[in-house]
Amino acid sequence: MAASDHTVSAALERLAAIVGENVEQLVDAFYSTFLLHEEASAYLSHSVVNQRLRYSLRQWLLDLVDEDLRSDTSGFEQRQIKIGEVHARLKVPNDIVMEGMTLLKTEIARRVSVLGLDATTTAETIILLDEAIDFAMRFMTEAYVSDTRSRAQTDEAFRLFSLGQDINLERETQRAALMEWSQSVLFSLLGEKTEEARNMLSASPFGLWVRHRAAVLFQGSTVLGRIEDLIRQIDQRTIPAISGREPAAVSDLQRQVEELKYLLNELFQTAANIENGRDPLTRTLNRRFLPSILGREISLAKSSGSPFTLLMVDVDHFKTVNDTYGHSAGDAVLGCVAEYLLGAVRSSDYVFRYGGEEFLIALVETDRTEAQIIAERIRQGIAAQRPRVSETRTVEITASVGVASFEGHPDYQYMINAADKALYRAKQEGRNRVCVCGDTRPGSTAARQEAAPPEPVVNHYKRQQVP
Repeated sequence: MAASDHTVSAALERLAAIVGENVEQLVDAFYSTFLLHEEASAYLSHSVVNQRLRYSLRQWLLDLVDEDLRSDTSGFEQRQIKIGEVHARLKVPNDIVMEGMTLLKTEIARRVSVLGLDATTTAETIILLDEAIDFAMRFMTEAYVSDTRSRAQTDEAFRLFSLGQDINLERETQRAALMEWSQSVLFSLLGEKTEEARNMLSASPFGLWVRHRAAVLFQGSTVLGRIEDLIRQIDQRTIPAISGREPAAVSDLQRQVEELKYLLNELFQTAANIENGRDPLTRTLNRRFLPSILGREISLAKSSGSPFTLLMVDVDHFKTVNDTYGHSAGDAVLGCVAEYLLGAVRSSDYVFRYGGEEFLIALVETDRTEAQIIAERIRQGIAAQRPRVSETRTVEITASVGVASFEGHPDYQYMINAADKALYRAKQEGRNRVCVCGDTRPGSTAARQEAAPPEPVVNHYKRQQVP
């Protein structure tokens, strides 16, 4: 810096005094302004985000004026990098952050200007303020851009990976799901009159697949847009017409289903084989796709108001299996559990190998009550498995499950942490049970039910088998 050490020290002292005395007002000014900002309010309105970010902003301001930029700033730089990474994870537009920094500069500079200092001293103090905030923004922005670019690359990798799966099998699976729906809806609507909502194509396994998985696989495809339009036409016009016994409605539905089949075939013709992105042992999704998938599903849940729930599944006493029978036996147990989990969810849901013996399941358009029922059935289903650990021996296994639902927080990591906390509580309470995040009442966990045979998950959650 061109100014003398004495001048810089004096300016820092003035800024520290101003921020220290006015930090609450500065934080209030920031949030009261940005809650009126349509784009920013979407990130700040959630109560947890608001509380945490208010505290973080307060600490950041105090930290900023406590930092002498002439000394070692490595610690300060790392803190700004971490903040930039959080902004990227929340998908907070960087222009909003920069606008916020400008607002804080203005508010602090206004307070400097009324101190009665001479013009030179006032200018030196405001210049130091600008330098400090710009220095922090430099590292925040670099981290934001780097993290955003990395996530964009991962998004594309997941899309390409998804396209590289067994495309023919996936296509036939979805064709079968579409045909099953069309047959069931005709039997339902031409028989006894039932609720139209139960026959909506958008709510069927095929409709869920289009909205969640196909939207990732074929992002930006005009054919996918035509499929989505056709689904809306069927739900909004054709189904009510059939329900009203309009003569031409059935033939309209048959024509529309044939057009969907044609479009589906056209959609899959864009597929290309690429590198594998599944965990080699369990064939579940690699966790590197978590940011892409969970970020998108949270955005979809926020915009549509649809529910979204995570299950964290952990194999109980897994270390004992490894220590007693060897790592090959442990691999057999994980393979058995993964195969069961992949068969227990719909084709629109996601199963990840989260780590070691932990699996993360993303249940789209599933609320907490329904997810708890599914989690309990999964727990029972795993307890019914008997993985073979040698030619002559099988072992009994159980699992603990944590459940967490989306409640508006925009950071997917917040939701993962909530599921992990619920899982930890299930472990503490004795394992082989389901715990739901936020439900701490006595008896709120699903206790062990050895006598009851597991009810197949597919009876509750209709799906086509995922390879």
